[in-house]
Amino acid sequence: MTSSGTVTVDFSVAKGAPAYRASGTLYGMAEDGSLPPEHFYRDIKWTFMRAGGAQLDSPGGWVAGTYDRRWNSTLAQYRSTKALGGTFVVLPHDLWGADGTTSPTLPGDDGDWSRFDAFYDRLLADAKAAGLTDLQWDIWNEPDHPSFWDRPQAQYLEMWTRAHRRIRAALPGAVIVGASTAGRPSADRGGPWWDTYLDHVKAHDVAPDVYSWHDLPGDPVADAAAVRSRLAARSMATSRPFQVNEYAADAEQNPGRGGWYIARLERAGADGMRANWAWGADLHDGAAHLLTRTGGRYLPLGEWFLYRYYGSQTGVVVDLTPGTHTDGVATKDDAARHAKILLGSDGGTGEITVALHRLDTTSVVEHGRVRAIVRRIPYNGGGPVAGPVTVSDRILPVRDDSASVSVPWTDAADGYTVTLLPPSASADTA
Repeated sequence: MTSSGTVTVDFSVAKGAPAYRASGTLYGMAEDGSLPPEHFYRDIKWTFMRAGGAQLDSPGGWVAGTYDRRWNSTLAQYRSTKALGGTFVVLPHDLWGADGTTSPTLPGDDGDWSRFDAFYDRLLADAKAAGLTDLQWDIWNEPDHPSFWDRPQAQYLEMWTRAHRRIRAALPGAVIVGASTAGRPSADRGGPWWDTYLDHVKAHDVAPDVYSWHDLPGDPVADAAAVRSRLAARSMATSRPFQVNEYAADAEQNPGRGGWYIARLERAGADGMRANWAWGADLHDGAAHLLTRTGGRYLPLGEWFLYRYYGSQTGVVVDLTPGTHTDGVATKDDAARHAKILLGSDGGTGEITVALHRLDTTSVVEHGRVRAIVRRIPYNGGGPVAGPVTVSDRILPVRDDSASVSVPWTDAADGYTVTLLPPSASADTA
């Protein structure tokens, strides 16, 4: 789609320190947690890892008698995540074996819960023995999708209730996450499923601590609004955190769309974990396709550089009004004397004007002027890239505390950044 429009930044409206809530991944770390090299995570201010040993052995997991390997990998990846300062979200369904490598017996089949009880006996004992008291427990992935739960919703709800109560009894401070649906809460099909789920968790006092779903594709802003509306209609708390713990369909994993998802997650106030479409050993590598390997060497893809820029946005977040097909995240850092704007597209192209207002509340204006550097983050067909490409580097006049810069968005798969510096700055600090 071809469009032009304006993105407006108001630097006088501060919204608090950046939380990097979109910088998480589904898997992407080596089975033993040793790779990729840690700087690839630290440089993007990586915050979340969601894993549970999926696709190790095929079939694998508790129901296949190969639980130990999946648990050992989960433990190793948890420890690496904590060392990197991140939060680990454990996936019991993968430890059980419901990961697409087989068609396992599911909890409660034929009314028998004994195998499920034994599984949770072991899982909770292992977590406590290893001191994993700060896990987030994502009880079951995509319970509305037949690849992960090919049973009635009522059986899932019974499983949810049993698991919730077991986790809460063993680990009173545990954070429980759900329902992690494939269907979006704002969609016609996903909404009724969520209605039944919320009615059940309210009636049985087993609501999650964090409400979660997937956007593959979707809009975190619309879905967050739908969940809040459904909670409010039931007089349930609307202040609990949200997670979009798989976002971006395979075809959406490029810098342009990635920037759009980052912006929408920030706007929705939801934490996000980038989806991972790899299979087998590749699932446990490449930081959820932010990296590729050539001859044992890791090379960043374009989207990794987008997340690196996101991680470099320090100071405070400021107000950004999106365009028709463009959204972004803007920050200012008075101590570092820079302001940074990350931009993403939901498929639109064309000339974008970035209107910069209340520059008097920043530290980047000198003698009525500001330096503006526009950079393109290439998609390069999904191949590795050397880094961002400078599109323009100009000194702009500031009039009435405002200025503007143009972004020539020619390919929707590319992302863009705008870095503002004092004119006297000798080098870009992006």
